[in-house]
Amino acid sequence: MKKVFITTIAALMLFSCQNDQTEPTGSDASAATRRLCASQEVLEAQLKADPMLAIRMNEIEAFTTNRILTNRLVNGKIEIPVVVNVLYKTTAQNISNAQIQSQIDVLNKDFNALNSDYNSVPALFAGVKANIGITFVLDQVIRKSTTKTSWGTNDAMKKTAQGGLAPTSPTTKLNLWSCAIGGGILGYAQFPGGASATDGVVIDSRYFGLSGAANAPFNLGRTATHEVGHWMNLRHIWGDTTCGSDLVSDTPTHNDANYGVPAYPHYSTCSGTPVEMTMNYMDYTDDNGMYMFSLGQKSRMAAIFVSGGARASFGQ
Repeated sequence: MKKVFITTIAALMLFSCQNDQTEPTGSDASAATRRLCASQEVLEAQLKADPMLAIRMNEIEAFTTNRILTNRLVNGKIEIPVVVNVLYKTTAQNISNAQIQSQIDVLNKDFNALNSDYNSVPALFAGVKANIGITFVLDQVIRKSTTKTSWGTNDAMKKTAQGGLAPTSPTTKLNLWSCAIGGGILGYAQFPGGASATDGVVIDSRYFGLSGAANAPFNLGRTATHEVGHWMNLRHIWGDTTCGSDLVSDTPTHNDANYGVPAYPHYSTCSGTPVEMTMNYMDYTDDNGMYMFSLGQKSRMAAIFVSGGARASFGQ
């Protein structure tokens, strides 16, 4: 297991020296066969547009590290109200209330270790698998018909002036957008520190909740689990670079993203060739291949809800 020690300089490098990547564009009618999350690409675009964002995120990282080291984390349950914004052009995109509720149910299972595959975690990682202890309650569903074929990843779906729906009370409610993203993107999230006017999680309507066999292998609601993980300050498990760091001490170093459902054990090519935690929600595996968070990830998530944390307003 890797050890993570974050200094102010290291944090500055983390958020101000991101690799440039091409943002997928366009629409696609066929269902995705490999997981693509645009959270990192969106973050890089936001860092370029807002020079102060890196500073805010560095401060959040320093705060998170301090709280983890001093064990001053949130006590008790966090209950998060969820507003679902549905933007649709077709009947299929106008997802039902039942499908929406199925996504809330999946989040509650995955974040409370109630998912049926939780006990499938291999013995090697059993000591660090975590019950996050955060619950979600559907607060409101807002629907809007649109003529847009795809929305892309520039946050247009969150802006009324661009035909979207502005977030509702984003400092106290988690906003989810269900829409046709395009470009093969399943979803993306805004990390803590970003503007409240664009805060929340976007999920392609085909992968929202228990969406049916037609949308396999991303039909079990785990796209939202992955993206809400980002919204709660988790990075991709491979650190978005070869043998990178996800800033968590109890996850193995991955050499890259994993796809499909890798056979266990799957060894990293990084130093020490550790067995990779491919079943972690923050990898890129299929929905039925991911089913755990780690205790270190739990600590990172808990730190943003304490007094002074980036999402402390949700913990009051």
